[in-house]
Amino acid sequence: MLYLTSDDFPVFVPFGVIGFYRYLWFLIRIAAAFSYRPVPLPENPTYIASEDVTIIVPTIDAGEEFKEAAHSWLVGKPKEILIITEEKMLGPLQELANAVDPERIRVLTVPFANKRLQMSHGIKNTTTDIIVFADDDAIWPPTMLPCMLACFEDQKIGGVGTSQRVQPVGSRMTVWEVLAAFRLTIRNIEIASSTHIDGGLPCLSGRTASYRTVILKDPEFLHGFTHDYWLGKYQLNSGDDKFLTRWMVSHGWSTYVQVCKEAELLSTMKPNWRFLKQVLRWTRNTWRSDLRSLFMERHIWTSHPYVAYTMVDKLFNPLTLLVGPCLVSYLLYKSTIPKEQGGYHLPWWNIIISYMVWLTATRTAKLLPHLWHRPQDVIYVPAFIMFGYYFAIMKIYALFTLHETGWGTRSGIGDAGAATAAMEADTQRQNEKAQANNNNNPYRHQEYPSEPYSPFRDQSPSPFSDTPTPTTGTPVYAARTQGGPGVRRRAGDEEVEMQVGYAR
Repeated sequence: MLYLTSDDFPVFVPFGVIGFYRYLWFLIRIAAAFSYRPVPLPENPTYIASEDVTIIVPTIDAGEEFKEAAHSWLVGKPKEILIITEEKMLGPLQELANAVDPERIRVLTVPFANKRLQMSHGIKNTTTDIIVFADDDAIWPPTMLPCMLACFEDQKIGGVGTSQRVQPVGSRMTVWEVLAAFRLTIRNIEIASSTHIDGGLPCLSGRTASYRTVILKDPEFLHGFTHDYWLGKYQLNSGDDKFLTRWMVSHGWSTYVQVCKEAELLSTMKPNWRFLKQVLRWTRNTWRSDLRSLFMERHIWTSHPYVAYTMVDKLFNPLTLLVGPCLVSYLLYKSTIPKEQGGYHLPWWNIIISYMVWLTATRTAKLLPHLWHRPQDVIYVPAFIMFGYYFAIMKIYALFTLHETGWGTRSGIGDAGAATAAMEADTQRQNEKAQANNNNNPYRHQEYPSEPYSPFRDQSPSPFSDTPTPTTGTPVYAARTQGGPGVRRRAGDEEVEMQVGYAR
């Protein structure tokens, strides 16, 4: 390296400093991930799955893999599983539910396929204190629910995530599934390190995440969740997990992620080129959410500064990654020019071999946690290197196409605006019917508002939707005065139900 920099020291040293900086932070993440510890199971748990947990599964095309996933959920003995689908899929999904457990699985429908509307419909039909969202192909270990519930012993925790691993669709993994597995390995390290460093994380993955029902029952959340617009005019359907994570941060709730084998789910990925369309959708969601977190809401800077740093780093990551091949191309050009005419003395083959050895060594080092368990995947490291450069270019493309909000990989996902309008019309019809029945009831009594009054609320406008949101602050707990899920603490045989306000 010193021999090379003798040609043009002021040019090469800055690039070396950039590389040193990036790998220094990589080592910091590794050290933090090794220092991380999951929350242990309590001896006397406050929350019990059979009483306090409802699993909500929004889906439109669940197949046989749903049965395996549903059986794994039922091992944890949740009180209920709600399958939310569109009306035309009611029959097939009801048959699947009946084949698994008709007593604990209910199938509900919405007029149009729209994940956020399906999730909100499930929230409205939940009666337990904890909601767990799960993908229809997420396979859980038997200890998943106890591990997630353990985190809620801390009354400041509002949402809990898990680690993940890829379940192959066929008998062996395709190259696309291996690439997905590599990404999940790196993600598990990142979320463990950020949780250990400052208690935050960029996203509670929607494949499986749990939340306090009292947070999601808030009418302000439900309205903002289903009326989420990018730039005020592009309604969002995907990116639900990003929205939920930002809501936790902006409303003073802590989050945690259980990175351990006892809480590691298995999930299928697209086993073909359609995986790239998945990555494109995820990348657009990440751009939109991170820009909001950093520059619109800005709570992340004070709540989780390390996570804010990682978000900023990802903004520039595509550019720093593409600097490498650009510099190598320049070196190759200069190596063809005689040294007497200003060229470089290293031959082109020396530059290429050095660059390939460096790439292979550094990328393999990042993947060692995965290769420790699956050493046979080392042959896919070159594919991972090429995918990295493709991803950098795709990330720049995604930045300039953030107005495209379609799902991309699933047919049957209709227009979000039409689905929302249909759901609102259906809700209005139900309200009118209920009001008519109430007016015809001679024994009717005055109805109370569904949302408990809180003196701590302030209707501050949200910068990213047309919904007012409460002022950010530390959650304040007060004794609950009416029905509905709340934040519960158990002291011996006595139970205390809590409701949540927001301190200014």
